[in-house]
Amino acid sequence: MTTIKDVAKAARVSTATVSAVLNGTAYVSPTLKARVEAAIATLDYAPSQAARSLKRGASGLVALVVADLASPFYARIVCAAEAAVGARDRSLVVFNSDETPENERRILDRVARLSCDGLIFVPADDPKRYARSGLAKGRPVVLFGRSVEGLSLDTVTLDNRQAAADVTNYLADLGHVRIGAITGPDHLSTGRARRTGMMEALAARGLSLRPEHLRSGEFREEVAYAQARDMLARADRPTGLYVANGVMALGVLRALADLGLRCPADVSIASTDTIPGSRVFRPRLTRTEHPATDMVNEAVRLLIDRIHRRTNEEPRHVVFQPTLVLGDSCGPPPGP
Repeated sequence: MTTIKDVAKAARVSTATVSAVLNGTAYVSPTLKARVEAAIATLDYAPSQAARSLKRGASGLVALVVADLASPFYARIVCAAEAAVGARDRSLVVFNSDETPENERRILDRVARLSCDGLIFVPADDPKRYARSGLAKGRPVVLFGRSVEGLSLDTVTLDNRQAAADVTNYLADLGHVRIGAITGPDHLSTGRARRTGMMEALAARGLSLRPEHLRSGEFREEVAYAQARDMLARADRPTGLYVANGVMALGVLRALADLGLRCPADVSIASTDTIPGSRVFRPRLTRTEHPATDMVNEAVRLLIDRIHRRTNEEPRHVVFQPTLVLGDSCGPPPGP
């Protein structure tokens, strides 16, 4: 097996110079760097990850905990994170909490046992628990997509209030005054913010929402299906419906089909985020989309910066703006 000493001998430099070229820890002149790189290529040298981790006192692992791998949004997050972390010569370890606090607690214990250098985390538990859990102690953490009040951690999020307001305003612009909503859990920042954004948009237009037209789908397809089926089976159903994420939108569209209702002729549907199979699904969903790759790249950048510097500076909060994408799922309200 080729060693760093073999590379140093072939390049006629010290092992310290080879290490500096490999790790970027010190300046090496272009001439010496070229000799080292040529020797590495000739000898097909690959440094041991375990040895490099031991030397720098780190595992080289970055953990990513997502809330629901069945969601196309989180599938995109994993792919983007793998690329961003790999580009920094680290390995990604992915966990899925499935929006379940018990799963999440087991995952966080495992992340600690693996000695991961840092964590990108989509929280799913009650915010009060995190203050007691020590989540923010012992390793750098970046909260992704969701924030937790009371934790001094870096966050990368979407402007969820604006996302909900954008689609609500679009429905109102089409003439809908009887607008309903399938929202997410109130204990999650995304659920609260999207509900708030929708309500603010309605209030700004002098519109109100009937209590029976506001349901929680818990960010779950089957829950959203059941809630939508009950709501839309009523004679006074809303003519326009805001759905707070794409997975729930799929359940809502199934409920419409099972009730024999047409979208958008009978009920218009608009959501935050897209749905599985959106490229072939009809009608095409009107929605706001996240700049997922940009959000992941920023989260990885913040995390690696914390890993390298280990600073106690104030947390950084980066908020991305949504984009409204028009499909075929919205139209004017049906006539009387």
